[in-house]
Formats: sequence, structure tokens, C-alpha cells
Amino acid sequence: MKRSELAFSALLVPVDILMLLAAASVAYYLRFTALTDIRPVLYELPFGEFARIIVLVLVGWIAIFAMSGLYAFRATRRAVDEIAKIFLACSTGFVLIVLLTFFNRDLFSSRFIILAGWVLAMLFVSFGRLVVRAIQHAFFRKGIGVHQIVVVGSDQTTEDLIGYLATNKLLGFKVVQRLDDASDAALATLAEKRALLHFDEIVIADPQLDRAHRQRLLDFAAQHHIIFKYAADIFDAQVSNIDISAIGGVPILEIRRTALDGWGRILKRVFDAVFGTLLLTILSPVFVVTAIAVKLDSEGSVFLSLQRIGEKGKPFVVYKFRSMVKNAQALKQNLVALNERGDGPLFKIKNDPRVTRVGRFIRRFSIDELPQLWNVIRGQMSLVGPRPHEPEEVAKYEKHHLKLLEIKPGITGMAQISGRSDLSFEEEVRLDTFYIENWSLRIDLQILLRTPLVVLAAKSAS
Repeated sequence: MKRSELAFSALLVPVDILMLLAAASVAYYLRFTALTDIRPVLYELPFGEFARIIVLVLVGWIAIFAMSGLYAFRATRRAVDEIAKIFLACSTGFVLIVLLTFFNRDLFSSRFIILAGWVLAMLFVSFGRLVVRAIQHAFFRKGIGVHQIVVVGSDQTTEDLIGYLATNKLLGFKVVQRLDDASDAALATLAEKRALLHFDEIVIADPQLDRAHRQRLLDFAAQHHIIFKYAADIFDAQVSNIDISAIGGVPILEIRRTALDGWGRILKRVFDAVFGTLLLTILSPVFVVTAIAVKLDSEGSVFLSLQRIGEKGKPFVVYKFRSMVKNAQALKQNLVALNERGDGPLFKIKNDPRVTRVGRFIRRFSIDELPQLWNVIRGQMSLVGPRPHEPEEVAKYEKHHLKLLEIKPGITGMAQISGRSDLSFEEEVRLDTFYIENWSLRIDLQILLRTPLVVLAAKSAS
């Protein structure tokens, strides 16, 4: 980690403390000053006594922040990822306070302060983090704290990574050299340029790079004290997700198919049920307006019931707003030759002639997929997961594609926020496989928070 990253990491602690104190003070002001006309004060809580309680709460919350990884500051972390962690950490602190209040009602006499403090803490801490991030980005623009990296690879993934870093300079990475492989000549040239380029990381972007070349690069990085990173292929992802047990004194390693086992599965289901119901309620006006628009625009039903393949290969019916003409499925056979996704089993046409006027709009903003919230509530889908595919598409899967059926399909997923329809099918599989192997509630929150941003970005780019 660079010195600038260490400095910003250390800065986060006092910033978080100040933001939490500000949130607590505003919550106290709202309850005992600003809102007394709306809700009279029944139990007085002197500010001095409140402050003593807050100091104890503050210590606990900072500890929760640390355990949540909020002080493992890295330049590559997106703002939306940071906010997702803040939400989880503040929610954990909120639950602990509620539990303490249940056993000691004298701790907080006002439930409003607890609720307001939770909401304000998320807002204030997020604001403080964004300010620190803005300062770091200002340093990046001046070239301070930027990681100088060497990218190794010759495939499309390498091209995509270099292009992405070139257009997202605020991530704090600059590609100073590219190598196609790790031949002796290439490493000799790299060693000569070490002092000139001042690179501090080597990244293998091509997951299919020869093992011997990887070993040479690893040895080179160790020799020159350089950070070494590489893109994992599907097998790497599998073997990094293992359980070790002993049977009869013999150590047995189990490659877990997914992190969604045991409590992880229960937690994800509860999360889906709660937030799926909440989203369905909040978006109900959008449902009404969309239903009217679809009905007035073209002949046919408002909703479609389509068969898809879900978890463990089980078929289920998915619900969508109709975005195509009434006989769209019958017309599909005449359009097979125009399929733009010839690299895999999926069928997609960018300017599909079957799409209606309203259909183009609701597809652009992914409104057509909102009825799938009902599938989420019923337990057939998840808010986040691989996209559900048609039976005839799944029938064309290769063996490693079947990994996508290990968990419930999702309304959005890692592939959707990482390029949407621009990705090849194999790239989608790689991203979804990574998600399946490394699932966490934090990743789900990150994907959910980034989804609307990606949808709006796609709209502005069109």
C-alpha cells in the first residue's frame, strides 16, 4: 500500500468519528428541539447524559466499522461499494442498540433518536467518505498515489482491462507497460525499464496465460519487490472456495459449489423477501403507469408469463411487462439469422423489429423486468444472481455453463453491472461464476446500488 493510501486510511477514523457525533447531535436536536411541536417530549434526556451514552456507542460503532473492512482503504473501491459497507455496518450497530435498549430501557428513552441516529449516521458517514474520496481523486489527477502497473496478456480480456483503466483514471491505476507474455526477452526489457517506469504492480490479465510464464512473472515480482496480481480462471475460483475436514484422520478438501450454503442461503432469502416486498410497494405507481402505457400502445396482454430455467435446472414461470408485439415468439424463427450473440446459446438483436414503441422505452430502463419482483417474493428468483435463460438456450449450455444453475437466477447481477449486453456469453459466465463462488450480502448490496447507475449510464450513452 502506498503512503498516500495509508494516510487516507488513517484519516477515515477521525472523519467517521466526527460524522457519527454530528449524526447523534442532529438526532438529539430533532427530537428535543425541532420536532417538539409535532411530538411532545415525555421523557427528558439531558444532553450531558446523552453525550456520555454516545461516547460508549461510538466506540462500539467504530469497532464494527473496522470489522466490516471500512478501514481497509483501497483506491479501487467504488463509492457505491463503500456506501454498501456503511449501510451494513450502521445497520449492525443499530440492531445492537435496539437489543441493548430492550434489556435496558433507561439507555434511550426515545425510539425516534435510535431510528433517526441510524439513518443520519448512514448519510453523514457516507458524506464524509465521499469528501475523503474527492480529496484522493484530486491527488490522483496530480499523479500522486497512482499505481503504475504492467499488464500482461494478449487476449480480449487484456484489451478490455487496459481500456477500462484508461477511461476510469480515478481508480488510481496507470498502465505504463504491456507485455504479451513473459518470455526471457520480455522480462529482460522489463528489468531494464524498471528504474525508468517506476512500476509497482504486475497484473496478468489473460487467465489462459501459460503456467510457466506465470511462474516467471511471479519470480520477477518477488525479486523486485513488486505486487503481483492475476485474473483467475474458473478453476482458480473453484479451488479458492474450499472446506477442509478430517475423516478417519485423513484430511479431505471439499470444493464448495457456492458460498450460499447454510446460513448464507437463509440470510439471502430473508434479504430477498424483505427488500423485494419493499421495492414492490414503492414501485407500485410505476407498475400502474407502465401497465396503462403497454395496453394503450399495442394489442395484447400487459404481462407475459415466460418459461425459464431456475435453480438446479428446475423450470419456472417468469413475469415481465410485454415489450414486443403480440405474436413475437412466432416471429422469432424468421430472425434467427440476425442473432448478434453468435458466440453462445443466447438470442439477442439490438434493434429487434418485434419491440413496440413503449417496449423500447421500458427495456431501455429495464422497467419490463420489474414484475420479476413477484418471482423474488415467491422464492423462484433472487434480487441478485445470474440471468434466467430459456429452456432451449440452457439445452445448448456447455458443461461449465451449468455452474449458473447452482443458485437462483436474479433480476440483476454481476454481469449486468459490468457491461450489460456488450459482454460475450463466456464473459458473462466468468462474472456470474465469480459471484456464485464468492457470494456475500455486501456484494449483493453493491450490485443493487450500482444497477440503477448502470441503467442510467446506458441511457445517456445511447
